[in-house]
Amino acid sequence: MRTQKRPMHAVSMRVRRQPPKVKAFLAVVSGMAALVLLRVIVHDHDNLFVAAEAVHSIGISVLIYKLTKEKTCAGLSLKSQELTAIFLAVRLYCSFVMEYDIHTLLDLATLATTLWVIYMIRFKLKSSYMEDKDNFVIYYVVVPCAVLALCIHPTTSHNLLNRISWAFCVYLEAASVLPQLRVMQNTKIVEPFTAHYVFALGVARFLSCAHWVLQVLDSRGRLLVALGYGLWPSMVLISEIVQTFILADFCYFYIKSVFGGQLVLRLPSGVV
Repeated sequence: MRTQKRPMHAVSMRVRRQPPKVKAFLAVVSGMAALVLLRVIVHDHDNLFVAAEAVHSIGISVLIYKLTKEKTCAGLSLKSQELTAIFLAVRLYCSFVMEYDIHTLLDLATLATTLWVIYMIRFKLKSSYMEDKDNFVIYYVVVPCAVLALCIHPTTSHNLLNRISWAFCVYLEAASVLPQLRVMQNTKIVEPFTAHYVFALGVARFLSCAHWVLQVLDSRGRLLVALGYGLWPSMVLISEIVQTFILADFCYFYIKSVFGGQLVLRLPSGVV
């Protein structure tokens, strides 16, 4: 077992000693390598979006197990779940009025589950909720996303309110995990089920980001043109990338913890 730990430990220590610019460069290179690998392995890139939904569902299943079997919501951010419910509700509305498809049903199921999680944290398991640790001010996310949506939104033929709403849910989704990261930053110790859930979110968002990036590359940029003109097409892609990189640091320490045989994830200062 020690021979398996040493290489991973040596690599992680070497990466941690690097300056921030080098770490950012390594993260970009790793992401590009993963994209190249996915492009070779996955021929139909729409399957990446399906895979992202599947991984997200696995994360939600882990969360349900934690709340029903462990009877505790310690380490979970209620505010992050509320932000998730907001962007899902807005996206569900946009799906109904703009492009009703199978993803509408998936969003409906996810919203129902998220509302159930909020109910459990607020009422059934309130005694285990770490309210003092969940101190992220959600207005710092909602207001900037709303302002950005007013300024930069799709230029399609849909109703203006619907276009602004769609942009709002795209921006809010990218930042909805920030309160959860704040909770983990405050506690420094992340129990297994919460770590599994957040890691699943990170993987799901990477696959979703890969889906968009590879679609743009395969269409030689025509997909961005189809989304409209102006800054909106670029903002869609940037939002997907931001979602991925927000969770990249946590996913690194999660993988390191798993390879090290640690059940409880301990985060160094300044990780999230």
